[in-house]
Amino acid sequence: MSVVGIDFGNDTCYISVARQGGIETIANDYSLRSTPSYVAFGEKARTMGVAAKSAQNTQAKRTYYGFKRLLGRKEGDPRLADELNRVPFELGQDGGRIVYPLSYGGKDLQLSAEQLAAALLTKLKEIGFNALGSQINDVVLSCPSHFTDAERRALLDAAKMSGLNVLKLMNDTTATALAYGIYKQDLPEPEKPARNVVFVDIGHAGTQAAACSFNKGKLTMLSSAACNVGGRGFDETICKYFFQDFQERYKLNVPGNKKAVLKLMTEAEKLKKLMSSNQNKLPLNIECFMDDKDVKGAMDRAQFEELIAADLAEIEATLRQCLEGSKLKVEDIYSVEIVGGSSRIPSIKALIEKVYSKAPSTTLNADESVSRGCALMCAILSPTFKVREFSVTDIQPFPIKLVWDNTGAIEENKGPGEMEVFPAFHAVPFSKMLTFFKSDTFRVLGQYSGDLPYPDPHIGEFEVGEVRPTADGSNQKVKVKVRINPNGIFAVSSANLVEKHEVEEEVPVEMELDEKKDDKAEGEAVKEAEKPAEGEKMETETKKDGDSKEVKMEKRKKTVNKTIDLPVSARVQGQLSYDRLQAAITTESAMAKADKDEAERLNCKNNVEEYIYEIRGKICDELEDFMLEDDRNRFNLELEDAENWLYEDGEYAEKRAYTEKLAVLRMTGEMVRKRRREHEERPEAVNQFGQCMQLAQKAVDSYKAGEDKFSHLDTLEVEKVQKAIGEKQDWFNRMCADVAKMEKTSDPPVLAAQFYQEKESFWHMASNILNKPKPKVEPPPPMPSAEVGAGGEGMDTASDKEPGAAEGAAPSDPPPASDAPAPPKEAEKVAPEMDVD
Repeated sequence: MSVVGIDFGNDTCYISVARQGGIETIANDYSLRSTPSYVAFGEKARTMGVAAKSAQNTQAKRTYYGFKRLLGRKEGDPRLADELNRVPFELGQDGGRIVYPLSYGGKDLQLSAEQLAAALLTKLKEIGFNALGSQINDVVLSCPSHFTDAERRALLDAAKMSGLNVLKLMNDTTATALAYGIYKQDLPEPEKPARNVVFVDIGHAGTQAAACSFNKGKLTMLSSAACNVGGRGFDETICKYFFQDFQERYKLNVPGNKKAVLKLMTEAEKLKKLMSSNQNKLPLNIECFMDDKDVKGAMDRAQFEELIAADLAEIEATLRQCLEGSKLKVEDIYSVEIVGGSSRIPSIKALIEKVYSKAPSTTLNADESVSRGCALMCAILSPTFKVREFSVTDIQPFPIKLVWDNTGAIEENKGPGEMEVFPAFHAVPFSKMLTFFKSDTFRVLGQYSGDLPYPDPHIGEFEVGEVRPTADGSNQKVKVKVRINPNGIFAVSSANLVEKHEVEEEVPVEMELDEKKDDKAEGEAVKEAEKPAEGEKMETETKKDGDSKEVKMEKRKKTVNKTIDLPVSARVQGQLSYDRLQAAITTESAMAKADKDEAERLNCKNNVEEYIYEIRGKICDELEDFMLEDDRNRFNLELEDAENWLYEDGEYAEKRAYTEKLAVLRMTGEMVRKRRREHEERPEAVNQFGQCMQLAQKAVDSYKAGEDKFSHLDTLEVEKVQKAIGEKQDWFNRMCADVAKMEKTSDPPVLAAQFYQEKESFWHMASNILNKPKPKVEPPPPMPSAEVGAGGEGMDTASDKEPGAAEGAAPSDPPPASDAPAPPKEAEKVAPEMDVD
């Protein structure tokens, strides 16, 4: 049993698994732990991950990346224009959504960022299956802490398209904090003092900072802040420097050539990593960079830090914003932990120490901590995995308000209403109940307030229906439940109202008895009252002051409250409609099947190619003696024809064609291999069969000579063995004679496997007879001894006599064998087994 956590990054992804042995990060099909967030489209199939990024330079316009930044984004979003300037492929807009126009399978398609994310998640799902050997369904998926409602819904839609069931969307910083808590053993030990820790993640797409508290086995997030400055921004800053440098020295317009930009970005990232550990000026050399020109350049760390000074200032502001939001003082912070690829830059470490007055700690794996924290959370949420109880309280970073319109309401205030329901850094999941006084169907709007990294603060519109005035025409009291779920998504989860209804019910009423009843009637009434009803117990009630009363039932009206659930409909941003989601799921399933079919087709094609190269070399080397020269020449021609077909007409053949072609080639090639294999294995098989018959004949001869260890054998069974020896020896001699006359280039008349089979069948029969153990000889039971009395005569005491035995009678017979103690066993003498060497 295993549970999975996925760090779904903008540049790379990591998969971690929680198993009985702990938490580990698994490798992909290239034996790498990191899987690039790249998806490429070929003519018949897609490639994802390492293969897609490796082929980026050759098909730059069909290799897509950075789509995580466009999840949930709409037409006219300023980030779209920003991405268009960064990438070499096309981006478009369709029906208010950002799309990627491409050609695939002979059709022109427009795929959304969610569909590209689903393709990458399908690849990660496949990697997990290959590593673990079991299907992956339930996962915990990471997302940036600053993701808005629309972006979170879009990411969940992408997971549904790929067939993943997301147990929780977990903020990157929260996952890192959970991983830290396990490594530091803060969570499972409630006796430890409270610790406040700050986590800084300098990732590829941006910077995230979060403060949290570990206290008595609980993890509570306090604040978070983010900016768009990250590793990609640093790489682009280096590239801009060399754009100008190459323009001046080589007269090259690098930004106008997308492939050249990709080459320079790759080298800039390498240079950035080298400058993190080296202060000297480092070279940058690219051969055939552009217009068949080689380019050279250089940069040192001081120059790099000067170029990114503005970015460092923005990161510093983000770090201080996180500290202010947490309400912590610098002296209250126990540790500052850093993760993310760009956290290795010395100037960033110095900046963190400047803000928090503490040197940053590198306790955690800078790349894998997010996926490890997600895997642990998945184990906590999984019902089939036993984990210690950990309490994790997350937050949502932006304040959320409700806005509603009072038009048409039966009340004095008919203007718009507004109320903040969840302030910034409010704990999630969390629900609140709000009360509205309405007389008709009404709508409420969920909106973000304050600074937001998303252009539209609108979350969604929620309509509460079937609201009608009361009987007297006044407003209904409607209770609306708003909630932020564990994924950080806001919604109006339910609504209801309470209606008052009058109902009739029978209630007991006490009445005074008539005192003028005659004595006889009164006596009969008393007797009748004293009789208990069937199935009831008789109760006696004492009346005070001699009052006599009786009870009768009356119908009276009563007001009761009835709760009525109201329908709530929602129109939210980012999330696909049911029909569009189902269509996207169908499309992704079809593409995944096409990928699988194409992979199998290419595998069959590669099998043919490999077999041609392999057998061609061997028939002229180790298999040369086992094939006639004419047959070898003819087979070489067949191999050459198959190779030509493979690269011409068979380039895009179906899987079945490759399978048939390989079968034809193997008919000849494997027969030659079989001759060589038989030539090598046959001597050992013949030797073992011959030794087996020799040992059996030796045992038969010993029996005939009267040796004691075989004296217990049955004569008829030994004769049966002797007859079998004769028959097998005759077959053995004939087969050996046929083999001796056979040429190496001929097919063998008998296989080595047949010698082994004949030996096994013979030995099974013979060994059961010749190895039969001698029968055991039971010793006679011991005779009973008589006790001698004082006079020397045999005498029985009363206690020693058997019941009913006469006095002075002879000692009784020995007890039956079943009652007697078992005699000591002789050592078993078994004829030694005749093993064949």
